[in-house]
Amino acid sequence: SAPDAPVADGDAEAPPVPTYRSLAAPVSNPVDKFALLPAFLKVRGLVKEHIDSFNYFITKGIKNIVRANNRIEARSDPGIYLEYKNIYIGEPSVQVDFRVETITPHFCRLTDRTYSAPVIVDVEYTVGKTHAKHRKPSFTIGYMPIMLRSYACVLNGKDEAELARYGECPLDPGGYFIVKGTEKVILIQEQLSKNRIIIDTDNKGRVTASVTSSTHEVKSKTVICMDKEKIYLHLNQFTKPIPIIVVMKAMGIETDQEVVQMVGRDPRYGDLLYLSIQECATERIYTQQQALQYMDDKVTYAGAGNIKDGRSKLILRDVFVAHVPVNNGNFQPKCIYTAVMLRRMLDAILNSDTFDDKDYVGNKRLELSGQLVSLLFEDLFKTMNTYAVDRMNKNSDMARSSPLDFSQLIMQQDVITSGLERAISTGNWDIKRFKMHRKGVSQVLSRLSYMASLGYMTRITPQFEKTRKTSGPRALQPSQWGMLCPCDTPEGEACGLTKNLALMTHVTTDQEEGPLRNLCFSLGVEDLSLLSGEEIHAPGSFLVMFNGLILGKHRQPQRFANNMRTFRRSGKIGEFVSVFVNEKQHCIHIASDGGRVCRPLIIADKGRSRVKEHHMKELRDGIRSFDDFLRDGLIEYLDVNEENNALVYLDSFVFSCMVHLYSDQVIKMIQTDCIV
Repeated sequence: SAPDAPVADGDAEAPPVPTYRSLAAPVSNPVDKFALLPAFLKVRGLVKEHIDSFNYFITKGIKNIVRANNRIEARSDPGIYLEYKNIYIGEPSVQVDFRVETITPHFCRLTDRTYSAPVIVDVEYTVGKTHAKHRKPSFTIGYMPIMLRSYACVLNGKDEAELARYGECPLDPGGYFIVKGTEKVILIQEQLSKNRIIIDTDNKGRVTASVTSSTHEVKSKTVICMDKEKIYLHLNQFTKPIPIIVVMKAMGIETDQEVVQMVGRDPRYGDLLYLSIQECATERIYTQQQALQYMDDKVTYAGAGNIKDGRSKLILRDVFVAHVPVNNGNFQPKCIYTAVMLRRMLDAILNSDTFDDKDYVGNKRLELSGQLVSLLFEDLFKTMNTYAVDRMNKNSDMARSSPLDFSQLIMQQDVITSGLERAISTGNWDIKRFKMHRKGVSQVLSRLSYMASLGYMTRITPQFEKTRKTSGPRALQPSQWGMLCPCDTPEGEACGLTKNLALMTHVTTDQEEGPLRNLCFSLGVEDLSLLSGEEIHAPGSFLVMFNGLILGKHRQPQRFANNMRTFRRSGKIGEFVSVFVNEKQHCIHIASDGGRVCRPLIIADKGRSRVKEHHMKELRDGIRSFDDFLRDGLIEYLDVNEENNALVYLDSFVFSCMVHLYSDQVIKMIQTDCIV
């Protein structure tokens, strides 16, 4: 055959020789795996978690807030009321000379305006002493700043030509707000998980079990503490700590035997509970009524006539571990949850290895723009309703030519508009209702360079005092591997506290809980309401906890976890649902809540990657996208907790190839780990 013709200087170089042997061969070369990175960034981007979070808030979160506070009534006449039927966000607009005009982000930058959209509600209300019902659709209660590139933004879904017509850069990722003409970005806030049991010690060295409960109705913190070998409940609504056995009796568990059975049959638990049981007997508290009377005397409440009778039962129902619901006066789920808290606390006393690490990434959640704006809107919405009720009560006795109704009072207020605008403009989140006082939550978006802008979007700020000279929160955590950048942190007092997300890290948003809960019961979870105290901790069975709430127990935990992972890989449930089997606590944790950090990994069966060369060829040809890899079960997202069920192999390449293996089914995984 003729020799190859020489390549001219101006000709393109020949393509490199493929590293694979056939199209069916697994992808094992780091360079081939690195080809997935542009596909990931094309689909996900670097600020998608901010946009997803805000999209969830304006489509679902805001409706949940209004549904939980959908009715206000006049105190003097409950027949005069206003009820919210629906709420939604309109198009970004501004009122000019009594006209509503649509606005664009660039127009707001040039004219020093706020890029905001109306918050519109459909209401039903009554008027006058006859209580005549009226309906008012499309009623504006305020204006909300809109995140660029979100569902409510005019730039959403526009191509490059349309973006240029709006005066926007096609490469601008969005994810920020424009308030009074200034670009503002809400920084990611780091905090402890909500609705999760944390075992730790307080400043006096006492072992505590604490839960920060968060629902749309109420937010509270419950602390159970061992002091002088006796266990007490600490709650702000009581003047002094309440013995935990008294609390259990007040919720209907009147016999000491039932309490011990719920905690566990281990004799060591009984020994640690003995003094608490004896203290309850010393106080001569044997029945539920006696326990409630004892707690009523300790309530910090000074209402009309200083009435305290019956308050303690309402506190136990609505404030104590508030995320555990009480349906039709049934306190059993709350009793079992309290017993699990006690069991974990006693385990920590017996074995110091079972304490929780507050710096562990799996025990933290990252609050994004959507969650922070949601908290602010919830407080402002409740404040607006409170003002309306107060003004209605003041004006109800006055002689008026026309009867007053709630719709007039809400229309006259500017609480939501000014509150949201002020908070995002100044960066101060002062919410007395939730005892939140934060500064520097939002900052001016840096436009020194494109990389500086992206850096602001992925920056994480803690709730830890920067002036404190504590090394724990500043130190590198092994659980940060692959999730947070180990290098990009400032010098000085913020060193180690201000962090940045890794390039391929994703921060989850909340998902619908109903379908997942039903699936768990379909896969063999025994309902908590059908179990006795002794059956909960039966040998061989694991508790199933879903977003911090106990669903029941399962007798084949590993099989249940495998089935859930199979559903996730086949796209039947959300791709960010986490399934973590905790052998130490005999518990299966299923999480679909927002704020968890997770990363994508390539699945491999028996050490061989599921991603073959023909998949990569389809990716290069534009036939396959990154989302197709997820839908076909080739790649999946794991969070920090679920990685504990995996063995990880590290390669020596620059882009670390991580192989990890589920210990139960010999399933290996490989990841290309790229850190910003």
